[in-house]
Amino acid sequence: QVQLVESGGGLVQPGGSLRLSCAASGSAFSYNVMSWYRQAPGKQRELVAAISSGGVINYADSVKGRFTISRDNAKNTVYLQMNSLKPEDTAVYYCKLWLRSTDYWGQGTQVTVSS
Repeated sequence: QVQLVESGGGLVQPGGSLRLSCAASGSAFSYNVMSWYRQAPGKQRELVAAISSGGVINYADSVKGRFTISRDNAKNTVYLQMNSLKPEDTAVYYCKLWLRSTDYWGQGTQVTVSS
């Protein structure tokens, strides 16, 4: 049984930074992709960034140059460093693991960017 535990959300002022973490527990992992999604009130969930176990990375255009995704394969953990945060980055951020054709989701962590 795979479980994802997220941490690191909170309230930050515009221009500030936050770092999200997501740790995956379960059986030994083969090739997989870990991603961060976000969902703002009244909007659809959208992909923020993704990184494969081989290190291939993709970002949404809206976060390029501000957010950095990384992972520690030994710890099955993915990170999202968010800099230069804007009010429009406010959302619930979800971690997703794609493994053996199955998606596993975390519970979500709230990120609020406000002065």
